[in-house]
Amino acid sequence: MNIPMVGWFEIPVTDMNRAKGFYESVFDISISVHEFGVLLMGWFPHDPEKSGATGSLVQHEMYKPSATDGPLIYFSCKDVSTELSRVEGANGEIVQPKTQIGEGHGFMALIKDTEGNRIALHSQA
Repeated sequence: MNIPMVGWFEIPVTDMNRAKGFYESVFDISISVHEFGVLLMGWFPHDPEKSGATGSLVQHEMYKPSATDGPLIYFSCKDVSTELSRVEGANGEIVQPKTQIGEGHGFMALIKDTEGNRIALHSQA
C-alpha cells in the first residue's frame, strides 16, 4: 500500500463550540466548522503536502463521546509537555501525564477533552 493506512478520523462531540475551543486552545490551531444537514463537522487543519491522516470533530445524534470505548487517537506533537500545559486551562483533564513509552519510542500522555473523549499525545521529546 502506497498511501497512509489511516486516512481520516472523527471525534464525537456534543457541543461543537466547546469542543472547537478545547482543541484550538490545546493544539494552537484553527478548526473550520461546516454544516451538512443535521451533521456538524469541525475540520482539523490539513496540509496536502504532508503525510498522515486528518480528521474532524463531529456533532450528530449517532456520535457518542467516550472515555473508555472505541479507538484511541494519538496526536503527534513536538513535545507532549507543550500541549499538556494547555489542557486544564482549556477545561480538559490530564488522565496520564507525560510517560516514556520505551527506548526509542518517545513519550505519550492521555487526556480527556471537554466532551469526555480520551485522546493521546505522542512525541519523541
